[in-house]
Parts: sequence; structure tokens; C-alpha cells
Amino acid sequence: MNKLLFLSLVLICSCGKGGSNVPDPAPTKQLTIKAVDASFIPEIRTFGISTKNRAGVTEDMLTTLKNEGVNTIRIRLWKDPANTHSGFNEVKSFAQEIKNLGMKVWITVHYSDTWADPGAQQKPAAWAAASFAQLKDSVYYYTKKIVTEINPEYIQIGNEINGGLIWPDGNYSNMGQMTELLRQGIKGVRDQSSQTKIMLHYAGFTNATSFYSNFSALDYDIIALSYYPMWHGKNLDLLQSSLNTLSTQFNKDIVIAETSYPFTFGWNDYTNNVIGQSDQILAEYQATEQGQKDFLQKMKTIMLNTPKGTGLCYWGAEFIAFKGNVSTNCSSWENQALWDFSNKALPAISIFKN
Repeated sequence: MNKLLFLSLVLICSCGKGGSNVPDPAPTKQLTIKAVDASFIPEIRTFGISTKNRAGVTEDMLTTLKNEGVNTIRIRLWKDPANTHSGFNEVKSFAQEIKNLGMKVWITVHYSDTWADPGAQQKPAAWAAASFAQLKDSVYYYTKKIVTEINPEYIQIGNEINGGLIWPDGNYSNMGQMTELLRQGIKGVRDQSSQTKIMLHYAGFTNATSFYSNFSALDYDIIALSYYPMWHGKNLDLLQSSLNTLSTQFNKDIVIAETSYPFTFGWNDYTNNVIGQSDQILAEYQATEQGQKDFLQKMKTIMLNTPKGTGLCYWGAEFIAFKGNVSTNCSSWENQALWDFSNKALPAISIFKN
């Protein structure tokens, strides 16, 4: 084709479409769950901390999250914590506030009085002397109470249960008992609500296929995975292919239930941070505000490209240094929060908007 004719046609087509400023067509798929874990907000409020939105206007964290497109708030629930934070009454009240703002509630039931994760699944003190039969009843009635009184849209039966839950009874090495405890939790949900979606949560993606193969007979809805580059690997192509495999093999919706990324290696209190070195993150995404946003955008793209990818949740979004900049027992995560060291919302928070 004549080059001048070709250029003329290109210009005509470009003008007809509004020129180069026209955005790409909107993708046909959108994430159903656009979430952050904001479990610290009730405690942060007790310190009188003032936070700002991206425009620099003072605004409550929950309001900022809603305005930035977050439609679901994930809340951890501990059985009988040492203080009231993350206990039933606080979580119930916070969940109602979230619902009043028009967002959905995602409850992460730790079945413990404190943090539960792959390295710790401590049995609640109230259940310490229970026989296994009694423990199953406790899991059932406790879970049913959660659904009855809080009525979450989403619920996790355990948190990062790679090694099981409620040790030692529900240890992964005792698959029969672990499965029974999960079944009782699921039954507690189903007997009360046909609407609440049930998640089983695994940390990482390596061996996830083998893990979920153990629970094919269980009646759950969503595969929930944690992904942190430092702990779960830095090969994003492998992450994508693993998610695709899980989608096709189990025919379940999939969410990234936890992820995060630093916007700096700096500190804002005297509590040791989890991440502070370049070898802990991905080389292609620096520990900058732009790097944090680009990483989170990549996570969103990966989920959109997963056949049954349905959601993304950011962990520690609100975990700022709320006890002051000399505290030794506050935030190990302030450089991964979605608010900067002046408590202003960071650019990464905007990726939740479609």
C-alpha cells in the first residue's frame, strides 16, 4: 500500500475514534470482591489518629476505602482475645458499620484467641479441655453464632490452614479430624444461611492443588490464597499458571485473600518491620509509591486473567504506626500500609476502582 495513503487512512480512523486520548475498551470482566483487611481500624480509632484521603482531606479510613472502590472489608475474629480487639463484640459492631456504608463483610475465623497462620493454630483456652466430639460441637455452634449475629457475605473457616486448624486435634497430619472440624464449621454456616459464601484459605500457591484435593467432598464456595513474594516466590508467571490450574481442576471461584507490598523501606516507629530489604521484594517493582501501585495493579490483572478469579484483598492496608513513632510494639507493616507516614492515602489505593 502507498505510504501516504496508509497514513491518511490511519489519521481518518484515529479522528473518527476521538484520537489517541481515547481509552482502551473497558474489560468485560471485573472483580466481584475488591477488598482490604481493615481489622485494626477499631483499635486505631481509640488512639485518635487522623487520616487523610488522596486529596489530603481529613477522612475516616473506612470512608476513604469505600470512596476508592473497595466493596468488601475483611475482618479477623478471635475467640477470646486478651483484650477486646478482634473479639466477637467489636467485630459484630464493626461489621454493622461496614454494612451501613453499603460494603460487604468478610469474616476470617481464626478459631483461636490470637493469630492463626501456617506456623500457629493455637486452640482457644475455652476449648482446651474439650474432647474431640465436644470440639466439633463447639466449632459448629460458634460458627453458627457468627453467621446468625453478624451475617457476613463471606466467611473463612480458618485462617491459612496449610497445617490444619485448632491444634493438635485438627492438625493436617490428622486429615480425618481436620476434615471433620472443617465440615462442622461449614455446617454451622449452611444451617443458618444459604447466602454466605464459604472460603478455605491456603497460604501460597505451591502445593495448593494437593492441599485442596483433600477437601473435594466439602461444601465450600471459594479457594482463598495468600500471596507475598517474600514467602511464596517471585515468579508471577508461575503464580498465574497455578491459579489457572486451580480454576480448571476444582471449578471454584478464586480470590487472593492476602497480599501487600512496600512503598518504602523506611520506618515510622521503632517496631521491627517485616520487609526492609530489596531481596525480599520483586526486582521489577521497587519499594516506592509507584512500585506499590504497579505491584497491586499486577495482582489485579493476574486475577482478571484467572478463569474463575473473582477477587483481591490487601492485607494491612490500615496498619499504620498508630501508637506513635517511638513505639516498640505497634506496626511491623507501616511501610506496606495504604496510607503513608503522614497518614495520607497512597496512590495504590486507587486500583480498586474499575
